[in-house]
Amino acid sequence: MALAAQAKQQIISGNRAHKSDTGSAEVQIALLSGRLTQLMEHFRAHKKDNSSRRGLLIMVAKRRRLLTYLKNTSPERYKAVLLKLGIRR
Repeated sequence: MALAAQAKQQIISGNRAHKSDTGSAEVQIALLSGRLTQLMEHFRAHKKDNSSRRGLLIMVAKRRRLLTYLKNTSPERYKAVLLKLGIRR
């Protein structure tokens, strides 16, 4: 199940760089993080749902690639995203 429209808009508005920003790396990482959090809740209830687990792993890999891109292009933005989303310690 995808994120609800209101939740998605809230994530976008909290992470965008300017008014019409919906596709920057920061926004994409935040949306993936929200979806991953939602899927982790799903797996707490449905431990044997392996087909959805495959989707989770694909999303984790995509978020990792976006973080690597951001780290290589703009380390300041990378650090800001990590702090804001609490991805790493």
